[in-house]
Amino acid sequence: MKGLITVFLPDGSSKSVPQGSTCMDIAKAISEGLARNVLAAKVNGEVVDASRLLSDNSTLQLLTWNDEEGKSTLWHSSAHLLAEALEVHFPGIKLAIGPPIRNGFYYDIDFMNHTFTEKDLEKVEQTMKELSKLKSPFLRKEVSKAEAIAYFTEKEDPYKLELINELADGTITFYTQGNFTDLCRGPHVPDTGFIKAIKLLSIAGAYWRGDEKNKQLTRIYGVAFTKNVELTEYLEKLEEAKKRDHRKLGKELELFTFSQKVGQGLPLWLPKGAALRDRLENFLKKAQKAAGYQQVITPHIGNKELYVTSGHYDKYGADSFQPILTPDVNEEFYLKPMNCPHHCEIYKAKPRSYKELPTRFAEFGTVYRYEQSGELHGLTRVRGFTQDDAHIFCTPEQVKQEFKQVIEIVLYILKTLKFESFTAQISLRDQENRSKYIGTEENWVKAEQAIIEATGEMQLPTKIAYGEAAFYGPKLDFMVHDAIGREWQLGTIQVDYSLPERFELEYIGPDNQKHRPVMIHRAPFGSMERFVAVLIEHCAGEFPLWLTSDQFIVLPVSEKYNSYAQKVLELLNNSDIRGLVDERNEKVGKKIRDAEVSKYPFMIVVGEKEAESETLSVRQRGVGDLGEMNVQDFASLVSAEIKKEIDQ
Repeated sequence: MKGLITVFLPDGSSKSVPQGSTCMDIAKAISEGLARNVLAAKVNGEVVDASRLLSDNSTLQLLTWNDEEGKSTLWHSSAHLLAEALEVHFPGIKLAIGPPIRNGFYYDIDFMNHTFTEKDLEKVEQTMKELSKLKSPFLRKEVSKAEAIAYFTEKEDPYKLELINELADGTITFYTQGNFTDLCRGPHVPDTGFIKAIKLLSIAGAYWRGDEKNKQLTRIYGVAFTKNVELTEYLEKLEEAKKRDHRKLGKELELFTFSQKVGQGLPLWLPKGAALRDRLENFLKKAQKAAGYQQVITPHIGNKELYVTSGHYDKYGADSFQPILTPDVNEEFYLKPMNCPHHCEIYKAKPRSYKELPTRFAEFGTVYRYEQSGELHGLTRVRGFTQDDAHIFCTPEQVKQEFKQVIEIVLYILKTLKFESFTAQISLRDQENRSKYIGTEENWVKAEQAIIEATGEMQLPTKIAYGEAAFYGPKLDFMVHDAIGREWQLGTIQVDYSLPERFELEYIGPDNQKHRPVMIHRAPFGSMERFVAVLIEHCAGEFPLWLTSDQFIVLPVSEKYNSYAQKVLELLNNSDIRGLVDERNEKVGKKIRDAEVSKYPFMIVVGEKEAESETLSVRQRGVGDLGEMNVQDFASLVSAEIKKEIDQ
């Protein structure tokens, strides 16, 4: 007779159930309604199938669509459903990988002799819907390595065979639904019927395993939901996202461009974009100066030994740009991938006392990392970008307070730029694999604890993400939600005991002995390129008044009033208010429409009446007609609006 085991639930309650019960059995015992919505389960911290048997006392969380792991499980299962539907229409195709991603899923396919285009998406999508209605269960089967190799050898699938050869015997599982079987560790939803609303979105090229030397496969992107209304809402957001695409708006607003001759992933900032960046940089520099930061400047390249010392060469050297060689055979340089090793050397340039700490070095430093061409995307994924970097060197006792002060700067930036919804993600080490990290266990524990305590004391909304730490230390990543609900990783703060060790950084303590400082890395924007891209999409190109390139445009009703318009422009420019005059020989109605498209915050219409009385007829974007006022009143209005945006 089976004994009883205890299952501990997230609300603190527990249940005694027969040994061998499934997670779904427990869901049904709680509520049939809950069971109908369970997509997977988390047992002792591991996400598993809802059909998983429980043999010992365990913690259990039943995962639904409201949980990120629940969504991910449904999207993973949807990728398998996509592969099954593709095999119906394109027999003999070879399957690579089909993972869930942040918003949906994809599958990489080698179509062999078949041709697949965007036009094929609809028929495959329809087949997926038909297959989902069959409610085929996802069945897990443990297989030996020999069985797995035999199965995919018969299917002549080189991609699966390559993956299997890297797996240890005894760790391999297959999943089958309907007529489709795939190599997969899972987990999956109970059956295909849970996948109710499906949309295949696009296709793209993708090299096998991300290596340009390998064959290019066809990647099919899709998304799925448990309810049709959720799909409808998602597609509406997708349309809105297209309108806000920073690549489209960046071109329309003349902020940046790219050139194949300059090189892929290397943005060129146009005058308006450069001015926008300058304003953002000056905004942060002012906040940093008030917080005691010192500006430094470092070169764009560094000797190989610098990055060997820091550990970046061992970690990222193979993915960097090729080395820069000089006539001296003993010299080898790299384009700078990080600013922190350079800042360590600045700290080391002279002896330091505890009385100087914390020492805070800040730099808008441009770094270079080789990204594959298929991964490049506008300003969000580039090969050359500028970090709003700073490194704080402090005593162990100062770490938590310094960390909290950096959080205050990040919160000030997010508030000023109206990023009102965010989660602070505490990124810790992988709980199982410690091999990818440098530094001692003792120092990692201290660093992780400092972040957890600091965020707790500041009452930040946080979540913990294991395995997301930097190789040299844990970090706090700000996951920001934009105006249409998308999540972006922007600012980051990291605690690092390792680089001070590797660079042998020291300070003389009050005991007159040498001590090792702790290093805090921080970049509130993250990178200027990515931040500007997210900001464009967040505000749909309608920047805050203090940040926008031209705060007003003067629209003379005819050429007769161009001279008065220029006089107004000069007076306002003298008041440090930015704008221009539209002197085109067009009707004022067209000028107004064009100004609205170009998102000028204020439009100033001037004609005979305004020229005679030396006044302005003012319209504000999003507000409407403000009536007549003189130049000084308008300047005061703009200044007051800017002050309100910055000070809040």
